[in-house]
Amino acid sequence: MVLSDTGVGSATFSSARSGAAARIGLANEEGGVHGRAISYEWHDDASSPSQNASVTEDLIRGGGVLGVMLVSTGVGDSLPALAAAGVPVVGFGLPSWSRFPNMFSNMYEASPVTVGQYVRASGGRKVGIVATGTSAAVTENLGRYRTAFESVGLALTDTIPFAGTDNPSGVVQQLAAAGADSLVSFTTPDDLARIVQAAQAVNLGLAPTVSFAGYDHSLLPILGTALAGVSFPVYTRPFEAGGTALDRYRTAMARFAPEVVHPDQQFALQAYIYADMFLRGLDLAGACPTRDGFIKALRKVSDYDAGGLIEPVNLSTSPTQPLSCYAFVRINAGGTDFEVNRQHVCADGTSR
Repeated sequence: MVLSDTGVGSATFSSARSGAAARIGLANEEGGVHGRAISYEWHDDASSPSQNASVTEDLIRGGGVLGVMLVSTGVGDSLPALAAAGVPVVGFGLPSWSRFPNMFSNMYEASPVTVGQYVRASGGRKVGIVATGTSAAVTENLGRYRTAFESVGLALTDTIPFAGTDNPSGVVQQLAAAGADSLVSFTTPDDLARIVQAAQAVNLGLAPTVSFAGYDHSLLPILGTALAGVSFPVYTRPFEAGGTALDRYRTAMARFAPEVVHPDQQFALQAYIYADMFLRGLDLAGACPTRDGFIKALRKVSDYDAGGLIEPVNLSTSPTQPLSCYAFVRINAGGTDFEVNRQHVCADGTSR
C-alpha cells in the first residue's frame, strides 16, 4: 500500500491505512483467500510524485508483491511504470487511471456536473473556488469543475489559492469583491474552517459551501461549529443511512483498527472498499494467482458493490463512465453531527 501519510495530502488520507487494515484483518479472521492469509506493507509517498514513483518501484521490484493499493494524488511516472510491469493497482482513482487496464477503482471520476447541480439547487449562482496545491492533478481537477459548473449556468471566480499560513481574511475579501454567493473548497477542513469563520465575521453569506474533504465524525468536536452548514459529496452509502454493510464495516474497524475512535470517516471507508476490491480480484484469480490473472478476472466483474457499501459498478465500463449520481451530506446547524441533505443528486438535475 502506497499512501500520502505526510505532506499536502496527509490530512485527507490520514484514516486510509486503518480502513485497509480493518478489511484485511476481517478477511484473515474469516480464513483468508483460498485458505491463505493476506499480508501487506505500507509506504509513505509524502504527497510527492517523485517519492511515489520511487516507493512504488521499490515495492514491485522487491519481490513478493502481487499488487498495489494506491491512496494518493501524488502520482506521476509511477502509473505508466506500473502498467508496463503489469501490476494490478486498486485505490483512489483519478481520471488518468482510465488509460491503464491494470488500474481499478470503484470510481475513477465523479461527474463534477452533479456538484454544480447541487449548488444551483441550493441557491448558488456565482461560485468562489478556493484551492490548496498546484500539482498537475489538482490543476486538472480544477479545470474539469470549472467547465462543468459553467455548463449548468453557474458563474465562477478566479481560483483563489490558500495554504495554511495564509490569511483567510484576504481570501474572503477576494470572494466578496468577486460577488461570490457560494463556495466550493479544494482545501483541508482546517483551512476551510478558517475561511468560513472569516466570512461569517464580515457577514459574507456563502450558501452552499461544498468541501471534498471533511466527511469525518472525528472532526466534529474540533471543527463542527466552524463548519456548520458545509456540504460534502458522498460516493458511498452515507454513514447516517445505516444498514448491514455499514454495521460490518464498523465492527471490522473496532476489531482491527481500534486506534480509530470514530470509524465513520470518509477515507477509512474508501480504503476499506479498496482493500475489499483487491480481495475480490485475488479470490477470482484462483488458488495460484498471477498478476495477469488478477487483472483479467477483476475486469470482468459487472456488479461490484463492496458488500452493499456502494451502488453496483461494472468494472469493465466504469473507467470511461463518470459516476453521475451520488449523495450529499452536511453538518447540522449546531455543528454536532452530519445529516443526509440529498440522498441522490444526478448530473441531469434530478434529485431526491
